[in-house]
Amino acid sequence: MLTDAAPGLLRAAPIDSGGHTMSRASLLRYLEIKVHHLIKDQAWNSIRVIGAYDRAAVISRHEKTGKLFNVERPTVTAHGRDLVVKAFPGADYVQHYALITATYLAMTGRPADTVTYQPPDQRACRTALDALDLALDGELVIVGWGLTHLAPPGGVWTHGPGYAWQRAQVAGRHVVYLGFLHSIWGDVAGRVVARLAELGAGDVVYVGKVGSLTPGIEPNTWLATGSTSLVRGTLVSWDDFFGDYAAAHDGVQSGLHVSSPSVLLEDRDWLTQHSTSYAFVDPEIGPMGMAAQQAGVRFGYLHVISNNLATHYPADLSNERQRDVLRRRAVLADRIRTIVTGRLAATPSHLLGET
Repeated sequence: MLTDAAPGLLRAAPIDSGGHTMSRASLLRYLEIKVHHLIKDQAWNSIRVIGAYDRAAVISRHEKTGKLFNVERPTVTAHGRDLVVKAFPGADYVQHYALITATYLAMTGRPADTVTYQPPDQRACRTALDALDLALDGELVIVGWGLTHLAPPGGVWTHGPGYAWQRAQVAGRHVVYLGFLHSIWGDVAGRVVARLAELGAGDVVYVGKVGSLTPGIEPNTWLATGSTSLVRGTLVSWDDFFGDYAAAHDGVQSGLHVSSPSVLLEDRDWLTQHSTSYAFVDPEIGPMGMAAQQAGVRFGYLHVISNNLATHYPADLSNERQRDVLRRRAVLADRIRTIVTGRLAATPSHLLGET
């Protein structure tokens, strides 16, 4: 997939769209909603993807609207006929966006050998989250998707640079809901957990979306949970916030998870290698669980199964804003809120890390 370019750069080769687990039509739709409009509208001598959070650069016309979180996409700056794409600093996200760009160009009949990426150094990745600053004292922090459904109605969101949060009491426990305007893709999410532990979080729960590797699991009808992920070839387990509680509920599947740095890498060969042992895939769960284990905080995930890599369904990653999909996910978000509330009610506060 990737070959050396100039020193410090890697060349992003487009994937074989015919071998991907998404159909060609769905894959192209997925790419079209991710690619910056200047990449679509003009030809460039070179396109370089770097790790940088720069909202003063040119913002994409394709950024999401109608929701509070995860709305920002990589920005760009042009230097003559050379384009620099600025993705939030994270090795996985920079690679992922470079693959998106190269594959989109190839699928639309344009030269893709112009696309390179520069992995951000670890210091830049760490300092990118220094702006996250909350006074925490052992609270449960709920991060991720669907927060406007999960947080109690009528709460006020306090905005920081690139994020927003609110506090609440749920079943007598202190809870902080935290959402980001930018993507916390892959290893970025792991650093979010590490930062929250530094700030005093007692437990972290991640609510998001996973792909199923099991045939016949219809998207947007099930929830997924678990306590183990395959991260870069190593199995990682963590102290699970939910224990057996979530998996005991109807409509919740528990299984082994595999972390993938990019949807573009999840082709049919990848599926064959992983489907016999693993149930779910996403980019964030493994890095977050690993960071929680290293920091000594509890972690749990409770996710919507949003797509199926093994069986083609009408709902996939290319049409997540359709009305029926949104309706089904709102039902699942209500179920997640019920399960989290029940877990809090069933657990003494001193076991939740509160002081």
